[in-house]
Amino acid sequence: MTRPAPPRPVPALLAAGLLTAAAACSGGGGGGDGDASTLSSLDYNIAEPQNTATEEMLEACADEAGVTVEREELPRDQLMPRLLQGASQQDLPDLMLIDNPDLPQVAATGALVPLEEAGVTIDGFYPSVLEAGTHDGTLYGIATGVNGLALFYDTEKLDEAGLEPPETWEELRSAAGELTDGDTNGLAFSAIGHEEGTWTFEPFFWSNGAELTQVDSPEAVEALELWQDLVEDGSVSQSAVNWSQADVKDQFVGGRAAMMVNGSWQLPVLDGEDVEYGVVPLPVPEAGTDPATPMGGEVWAVARSGGEREAKAVEVLQCLVDDDNMTEWAELNAYVPGKEGLAGALAEEDPGMAPFVESVPSARSRTAELGADYPSVSSALADAVQAVLAGDATPEEALSQAQESVPAS
Repeated sequence: MTRPAPPRPVPALLAAGLLTAAAACSGGGGGGDGDASTLSSLDYNIAEPQNTATEEMLEACADEAGVTVEREELPRDQLMPRLLQGASQQDLPDLMLIDNPDLPQVAATGALVPLEEAGVTIDGFYPSVLEAGTHDGTLYGIATGVNGLALFYDTEKLDEAGLEPPETWEELRSAAGELTDGDTNGLAFSAIGHEEGTWTFEPFFWSNGAELTQVDSPEAVEALELWQDLVEDGSVSQSAVNWSQADVKDQFVGGRAAMMVNGSWQLPVLDGEDVEYGVVPLPVPEAGTDPATPMGGEVWAVARSGGEREAKAVEVLQCLVDDDNMTEWAELNAYVPGKEGLAGALAEEDPGMAPFVESVPSARSRTAELGADYPSVSSALADAVQAVLAGDATPEEALSQAQESVPAS
């Protein structure tokens, strides 16, 4: 989501022994306060231009703090196992960039610094952005920028059909049906069987009043029935159960989908393609309802190490999320800056980003309700969507099964 990715495997270390062992965790390779002149950092920004941009920002912020930062990058699927193992062995990096839904698993170990207590300035941030870095009421991670979902539409196809971009579910059903013709489906979305599919379903789920603590509620069933109806009437291809968001983009660019649900990071990709498109907020159940998109993006966090070492890491983090870096990162990634004023300026400069900026105030943290239990419930919800769209279960049956993964309150 952040570009959404499959939930990372959680080692058994997170069981009983980890929470106790990590409570006294020290960062920076287990060096405690030690030498504060060299800090360590870990992230998963391997691809360009994010890789070079992360390196340059860290270097500049380290210089400002009077330290050196030794950065390490890992593939995304290796990051969380590394961090959880590091917490158990008192060997976390001083700074780490974490996909925001994964933050509670690390914060629950007691290994992260409470950022407000450490003096990190949060003035001007959207409350929803801060919530995405919060665990059990404490801010442990802070985002340089965030991303979300919106509805992309092929302007030529909608113009030929005499249609306006849909704003409600009923308008979406109607428009998707009218735009379905031959090899072209009216709508495409990712319903793949992991977090990427759950992430795409959550705006429909939440906007209808459903909650992750009760995934088999009537509101949840109604949201899944919408997706089921769109697939059964041919408006959405059943192949959606196998599509990533990149695959959905390919369907749209190839003219095989007139509309798609996708993320802000597709904007620079689409600008290089031969397709005229527009972007609007996702349709909601009824007019006047606020869209409730999942908050995507990564958060910077600091390991507990105490003394000067920890203070220097906090200083570097504060620099990483300053206005200049936030604006640069947002422009580089097609993210929304975490601060409302900067986001408003971006929406004026780049109208394509306006629908994403509009959705941030009502965006939801995926872990706000469940904390570290979110990944297991997300996986169960993805399984439910798969079962329904494949015709193997009714929404009631599939969501009842998913509810078994929700921890008792």
